[in-house]
Amino acid sequence: MRTPRSLVGGRPAARFTIGFDGRELPAQEGQSVAAVLWSAGILAWRTTREGGTPRGAFCGIGSCYDCLATVNGRPNQRACLLPARPGDTVTTQEGTGHADLAV
Repeated sequence: MRTPRSLVGGRPAARFTIGFDGRELPAQEGQSVAAVLWSAGILAWRTTREGGTPRGAFCGIGSCYDCLATVNGRPNQRACLLPARPGDTVTTQEGTGHADLAV
């Protein structure tokens, strides 16, 4: 049986895990952090500065900054553009992501 994967000679990507707020999530080579979160059913990983409204990916191409997350301790990382790497630790970003710096 022919499939799209067989037509282009594709093969499954390497698998690994990343952490999100204490959970281990499966990831595949080539996925962005946002794609890993989406595939785990996680739609929000940031809260707004005013009001704490949940946010996740909106545009998916790095233009809107709704997808900001704290990755490996670094706040304000655009999850839709950042490739997931084995062992990454992603945490929900609250507000500016700089609360511990008193900014």
